[in-house]
Amino acid sequence: MQQIATAGLVTPIGPLAVTADPAGIIAVRFAPAAGPPDPAAPPCLLQALDELAAYFAGRLTSFTVPLRPSGTPFQRAVWAELTAIPYGAAISYRDLAAAVGNPAAVRAVGAANGRNPLPILIPCHRVIGADGSLTGYGGGLEKKRWLLDHERNNSGH
Repeated sequence: MQQIATAGLVTPIGPLAVTADPAGIIAVRFAPAAGPPDPAAPPCLLQALDELAAYFAGRLTSFTVPLRPSGTPFQRAVWAELTAIPYGAAISYRDLAAAVGNPAAVRAVGAANGRNPLPILIPCHRVIGADGSLTGYGGGLEKKRWLLDHERNNSGH
């Protein structure tokens, strides 16, 4: 049986619950934080907590923890493109659709973005409206604004 473990992290944008199996991180949720990791937790869970803490402290700009998001091939393609958006930058849904090779799929890209099971680790907050406006975010627009400002303030842009 595969060991799945969840642990919590308190962040400036509220508590996060991070879930992992031995192969990688499978979920990050804006939820009341779970307790600390069990000593037998998969090592990647401890790595994710450390990397997220460093990210929120402004000391980390990219994640190296193994990720295992579950989704359709199209969703996984969109999520892969999200990881290519540089820290401190933002792109439009239209640009993201073009990057996945289907410029007409703006709504489908938006839907895939909204189903991202690993917010922050897969930076869906870096996608904004074509006019520069903030659009939906699973954690709420105030969290999206905080994340974008945090990255801009720590990126030198």
